[in-house]
Amino acid sequence: MKTELIIRSNSSDIDFALLKDGKLVELHNETLDNNFSVGDIFLSKVKKTLSGLNAAFVNVGSDKDAFLHYHDLGPQLSSLKNFTQQVSSGKRKDYTLKNFRIEKDIDKHGKIDDAIKSGQDMLVQVVKEPISTKGPRISSELSIAGRYLVLVPFSDRVSVSQKITNNKEKERLKRLAQSIKPKGFGVILRTVAQGIKVAELDRDLQYSVQRWVNMCKQIPNAKAPQKVLSELNRASSILRDVFDESFTSIITNDLSLHQEIVDYLERIAPEKKSIAKHYTSRVPIFDYYGIEKQIKSAFGRTVSMRKGAYLVIEHTEALHVIDVNSGNRSNKANSQADTALEVNMIAASEIARQLQLRDMGGIIVIDFIDMHLADHRKKLYDHLRKEMSSSRTKHKVLPPSKFGLVQITRQRVRPERNIKTQEDNPNKNGEVEAPIILIERIETLLKRIMEEDRPGIALHVHSFVASYLTKGLNSIQMKWFLKYKKWIKIVPRDAYPYLKYEFVDKNDKIIR
Repeated sequence: MKTELIIRSNSSDIDFALLKDGKLVELHNETLDNNFSVGDIFLSKVKKTLSGLNAAFVNVGSDKDAFLHYHDLGPQLSSLKNFTQQVSSGKRKDYTLKNFRIEKDIDKHGKIDDAIKSGQDMLVQVVKEPISTKGPRISSELSIAGRYLVLVPFSDRVSVSQKITNNKEKERLKRLAQSIKPKGFGVILRTVAQGIKVAELDRDLQYSVQRWVNMCKQIPNAKAPQKVLSELNRASSILRDVFDESFTSIITNDLSLHQEIVDYLERIAPEKKSIAKHYTSRVPIFDYYGIEKQIKSAFGRTVSMRKGAYLVIEHTEALHVIDVNSGNRSNKANSQADTALEVNMIAASEIARQLQLRDMGGIIVIDFIDMHLADHRKKLYDHLRKEMSSSRTKHKVLPPSKFGLVQITRQRVRPERNIKTQEDNPNKNGEVEAPIILIERIETLLKRIMEEDRPGIALHVHSFVASYLTKGLNSIQMKWFLKYKKWIKIVPRDAYPYLKYEFVDKNDKIIR
């Protein structure tokens, strides 16, 4: 399988598109002013405790206070509080925990009022970003994720990802981790650690330990609420979680981001750093790789599939509902039951992609086409679980209910990706504006630009308009060339509304 990561950087945010064999499977966005990403660690201040909820509201600098439940305190809370107090006061200069005495675990069935107090400073980690009207969800059970392992301070436990099923490999990884882990830290081996040698594991471990030490150095001068450790930037975190041998290219239009990726690949996979490329073409990067078209077709209320079938996806505050329809597909199957199974299998694959693409979390209810054979229902259930197995987000798929509905729960850690694919109707007065009027407006602006004698002019327009302007040997584009003796490059933009157009100069600056 060919895997590509395409990164588009703008002045305010960065978009990440993961393609597998040219098909869009993940789409992420990082806002440059986002202060609350999953994995960030804050020195926070407890605002108030709520005995009835056995939880507390904590100030981490968000508009809404963060929510901290007793079960998210972590068993090593006493050790964390003592360590934080010693570091904050300057009494502790050694941050490696090798000489730190680990306290007894707190009672798992205890009360929040006995564990923390209002006004207290404590280290917490974001486990769920602010969503809608809710503030971040946080935990005081800290962890630092690396490429192959997760470092857990104030613990002595070594565990291995449940996705590694080979018992011999599990034992090998546990043995290696025990031999290299520093005192006072626990280690969780990630799935990608399979087959990795001890030298690479140790290098990854030392990098995570150094991040912990760097974080601790900030605490004495920090004033709550303040971030003391940032999660890796989105590009590095995506590479950390999904990078493997199938990656053939990582392409970005931002030179500084390109250098960051090269530096990160140099550390985790030096032999693959050549796949990082800087995109310099004037054609927008998402248009060039066909991503805008896929976004338009994948994020609507209705999603088309192979053989005429389609999905209808509805979102509510409580849950997401997906309806599977056979559409106008031609029936080449032997029976109605086989037709239903075939459409449902296609839908299951697309639904797994949609959940990952839109980052849909919470409860998802799927109404597949009715199937009366138990064998067909089992085939569908097994196929859906297999398609969902590649998802890095925690989830659970339940068997079909008596009503034929399939329920999925999927962890929600950040807001769902919701991209508007419908455009405003340009026909506001009940009459359709003739296309020639739009062309006349474009030509009026073009005439003024040509009088200024600017070189390297390009026209960015909707794909349909671009096709109209370039159609045939005697196209409008050719007429402009004969008239002005300059070639006007026409760039189709799938993201543009029908009536939008922009002229840009050779430096890609918009001409007003």
